Amino acid sequence: MPEDASQPRAGRTGPPPPPHPFWHPDSLAARLPALRRRARLVAETRAFFAARGYWEVETPALVPAPGMEVHLAAFRSEFRPILGEGGYPLWLRTSPELAIKRLLVAGSGPVFELARVWRNGEVGPRHAPEFTMLEWYRPGFGLEPLMAETEAYLRAVLPPTVSHGGVTTDLSLPFERLSLAEAFRRHCGGLDLLATLDAAGEGDAAALRAAAAAIGVAPRGEEGWEDLFFRLLLERVEPHLGRGRATFLTHWPAPQAALARRDPADPRVALRFELFVAGLELANAFDELTDPTEQAARFARDVAERRRLYGEGWPVDEDFLAALRHGMSPTAGIALGFDRLAMLAAGVGRVSDTLALGGWPYEAAG
Repeated sequence: MPEDASQPRAGRTGPPPPPHPFWHPDSLAARLPALRRRARLVAETRAFFAARGYWEVETPALVPAPGMEVHLAAFRSEFRPILGEGGYPLWLRTSPELAIKRLLVAGSGPVFELARVWRNGEVGPRHAPEFTMLEWYRPGFGLEPLMAETEAYLRAVLPPTVSHGGVTTDLSLPFERLSLAEAFRRHCGGLDLLATLDAAGEGDAAALRAAAAAIGVAPRGEEGWEDLFFRLLLERVEPHLGRGRATFLTHWPAPQAALARRDPADPRVALRFELFVAGLELANAFDELTDPTEQAARFARDVAERRRLYGEGWPVDEDFLAALRHGMSPTAGIALGFDRLAMLAAGVGRVSDTLALGGWPYEAAG
């Protein structure tokens, strides 16, 4: 899932550090109600998916490529053989997605994983560098049945009304289905987002800058299409989502397709949705891309862009592409931030309140 990191040391923002170390009995006692609620949430999650024909898997946490998203920072490790010479780098995964899709290629059928994942540098009231991601995948599904199943899951494991940061969502109401194009029209003064994409679905920076200027949003320097898109999304659109009722934000512009396939009806957009509840971004889902040629081209662009922006990274996951070439059935899958879900279930304001040792060792070093 996209994460907003706060600063861990000088100049950090957010609540002050806890009055006791995370291991202190008083500290644990304060977290205990939320921890017990989290334990029930785990049991309820397993029961929900088992009843729907899913089976639980555990995939490797140390992998040759942690994920292909350009802006996610990963933790690097190294495998060193005890006997013989030659080691090689491995990474703590940012998502189990690429591993689970290998199982789908192998014929696993519907699966889910409560996966421990890592994203370097991301720490704050709603983030931890090490966290739990719930991912599930069902062959034969598209976005609509996946959205229906996601609604059913949240209603099964959360109270009817949930709140966070003063924002409340009534989960008994039908979840809103809102395309990104409509969200921009509604909350960005009528801005036509799709008009800033060319026929191939690539973002036209000049067109978006002009459209933003027309609604009073001045570009910053040589701001590109992606940077300006995310600024408008974060400042103008997201503050209106998941308020009153939950929102599925659907049909993302093709430059934000990630591992989603394009919409056959309009290749300028990808079959992707994000879910917002109580103002929180809770999940990210794809109608999965199964074309190995297009996926290889996207991966190559991602690797080049990561090196251009950050000067480092990891190579393309060639074994995953080999799996796609073998063939993967049409599938829809979703990644849901389980710690944030636990926050909503327990009615607490920080992910550290739902963790057995709170924010140790990250917040303790603040």
